[in-house]
Amino acid sequence: MKRKNRFTELAGKYRHAWVFLYILVYMPWFLWLEKHVTTNYYVIQTRLDEWIPFNEFFIIPYLMWFGFIAVAFLYFFFTDVPGFYRLAKFMFTGMTIFLIISTAFPNGQDLRPMVFERDNIFVDMVRVLYRADTCTNVFPSLHVFNSISVCIAVHESQALKKHRGVTIGTYVLAGLIILATMFLKQHSVLDVIGACLMACVLYQFVYAAERKREPRYAKQKGALLQNK
Repeated sequence: MKRKNRFTELAGKYRHAWVFLYILVYMPWFLWLEKHVTTNYYVIQTRLDEWIPFNEFFIIPYLMWFGFIAVAFLYFFFTDVPGFYRLAKFMFTGMTIFLIISTAFPNGQDLRPMVFERDNIFVDMVRVLYRADTCTNVFPSLHVFNSISVCIAVHESQALKKHRGVTIGTYVLAGLIILATMFLKQHSVLDVIGACLMACVLYQFVYAAERKREPRYAKQKGALLQNK
């Protein structure tokens, strides 16, 4: 009985975990794109991309992205449920837009080096990355968009604003991750710009729109209290 009550208590406390069910929509759709968008795609790259040198050392911040996103989600999941919902709404909306764009407008890039100038453990890690991740479905860059999503969530968090080291560390790591997408030739400058533009637009619909609603809700609540 105690175990059942404990389970019921946890289920009620963390009922917002249902949001993670989005993975059941995202992963099958993304894997389908990875399987079917292989050769016939629009190449998205610019002359500027050719001027950006390949640098294998950026594999470190690039791979740190996975932990970066996971830690951010877990922090808000356990400490700030409204913040968690905002982050999920923002990020998952952008990821869905990415899937729609990749389906309607198959895209990719041809920036990856054919031959590496150096041979070291970091280059080996890049080779593994290239084998695991195709050069298609790149616009807009989710590495960039999701990193910006975390930065916005941290910036909007009243609790984290008190921890300057955390906020600065978040911005620095996000910046390195964004640079890594280009220096590893995983994404073009256009992919990065597209992700930034998408984040700017969605910010208005998620965070800015909610901030505008708060004064109205406060007035309505005050009116109700006065009537009582």
